[in-house]
This record gives sequence, structure tokens and C-alpha cells, in this order.
Amino acid sequence: MFTTTLSSPRATRPIDLFAAIADLKRELNAVILAHYYQDPDIQDIADYLGDSLGLSQQAAKTQADVIVFAGVHFMAETAKILNPNKQVLLPDLAAGCSLADSCPPNEFAAFKAAHPDHLVISYINCTADIKAMSDILCTSANAVQIVQQVPLDRPIIFAPDRNLGQYVMDKTGRDMVLWQGSCMVHETFSEKKMVQLQIQHPDAETIAHPECEPAVLRHASYIGSTTALLKYVQQSSSQAFIVATEPGIIHQMEKAAPHKRFIPAPPMNQCACNECPHMRLNTLEKLYDCMKHRTPEITLPKTTQVAALKPLQRMLEMSR
Repeated sequence: MFTTTLSSPRATRPIDLFAAIADLKRELNAVILAHYYQDPDIQDIADYLGDSLGLSQQAAKTQADVIVFAGVHFMAETAKILNPNKQVLLPDLAAGCSLADSCPPNEFAAFKAAHPDHLVISYINCTADIKAMSDILCTSANAVQIVQQVPLDRPIIFAPDRNLGQYVMDKTGRDMVLWQGSCMVHETFSEKKMVQLQIQHPDAETIAHPECEPAVLRHASYIGSTTALLKYVQQSSSQAFIVATEPGIIHQMEKAAPHKRFIPAPPMNQCACNECPHMRLNTLEKLYDCMKHRTPEITLPKTTQVAALKPLQRMLEMSR
């Protein structure tokens, strides 16, 4: 059991954080939503664990008064957009996203203006401002499905992830205008090291997230969203997997298939660059503190919330 001594003057003695968080959850009528890339302790305490699509769907239907989002900033913003009258807490406001940061709103507005006849489909890994400028949102789990529902004569801007956009183009045969953004984690995977790892582990099946670069994806036998990867390793007859996505998901893979081996795909350098530094800013202590003091809280301008809600609702409707 995880115990700690908190530095806060309100809690100076050792406490059982799991029990303390459970007490606060009941007191606040709160729900804890966590992404698969969070630390194992946070994954284990979450009421719902999922990828961007699953978390959005859970946020849309929760009856809780307080939503505690253990993920990154754009995810908590999504929960606030779907629940404007609920309090949404994020353990660490600095938990941002390199992909979201790669699409500045002012620059994207000019990009959109240069293609006035295009429908804008944005990956949910973007800021609330970008969502507000979009027609439809998507996740890695439903991007192909969303694009396939758009009439063939309607040109599309796809933002902000160029790798996911290219993957969708390859799968659908649609030509789209891509914003040139990317995820720092999924761009760290080395094709050369991937091949070397496959040689070292010839029995292992390579699986990858579509945010990876095309050079990496072509070595994967299965490509899918985080949830799809988790389901695949349980169903596949393979006993070992090279996993090309943020290694936080391996905790759930090991729980779901304890008899199988999971090997994190190697980054380009000898570092932990395949771990998202933003996701890892959240800790069990910060989760406790944010619930105890009900801060940091996510707030958004009303106009942004209203504008961003429309493409988010369209995504949820088109994903049924």
C-alpha cells in the first residue's frame, strides 16, 4: 500500500493516500478519470481508465459533481467543455501536450482562412481554442471512421498531428491538407533500433500507435489506438510484443495478460524520452492535494466552451 508524508501543513503525518483519496471522492461526489499513460498508482485508483475517446465518453455521461482528470491539460479542458457546470480539477496545470502546443491558435486560424472551403477535422489532442475552430473532432480510435463519413467531394483539413493524418489518408485513400504538428513521444521511436529489437526478439509481434512516424509504422503488424492495442495483446496468439507507444500502457497489458512479455520500443537516444514528461507530472500526492484543496481548477471562456462543444458532440454522435 502506498503511504507517504505530505509536506502540506494540513497533512503532516503519514497517511494512506489510497484511503484518503477514496474518502475525498465520497465527500466531493467526485470521479477520477485517468489516461493509460499515467503512473501505475494513478491507474490503479482511477474510476475509469482509458484513451482519449473513452475518457471523453465517460466525461460526457458522468453524474459526479467533481471531475478529477489525471491526464494532460487538453483532456481536462475536454471534460470541462462537456460539463460546463461541473468542477474539473487537474493535479498539475503544467501537464501540457507537445502535440497541442505544436498548433498555435493564431497560426491555425490563418491556415484555416487560406482553405475556406475545407472541413476541419481536429484530433482531440489539441487546445480548446483549436477545438472551437474545428467542425468535427476525432481520436486515434475513430479518426478513420470519422473521415469515412465525410462526403468525398468535401475537402478536409486534418490537424494537428501529421502522422495520424497520414495514417488516415493511407487507410481511407482521402487526400487531406495536413497541419504539420507532432507528438514528441511518438516521434522519438527509432526505426533502426526498432529493427534491431525485432532481430533480438524474433518471436515478438510489433504493435504501434498511429501517431508514430510512417517509417516506424511500416514495421508494425498491428496499428491502433491505446485501447485497441490493449485489446489486441489479449486476443493475439503471440506471447511477446514490442510496444511502440508511451510505455504507461504496459502496466495494463501486464495486468490483462500476465503470461505475456511486453517490450517498450526504444527511443533514438539512451533516455526515457518514450515516456511523456507531461503525463508523468501528475502524482498520487498531487492528486490528493488537488482534491483536498479543490485546485488547480480548469476554467474556460464561455464563448470557447460553446464553440468547442459542437465539434465534440459531432464526434461522439458519429462514433456510436
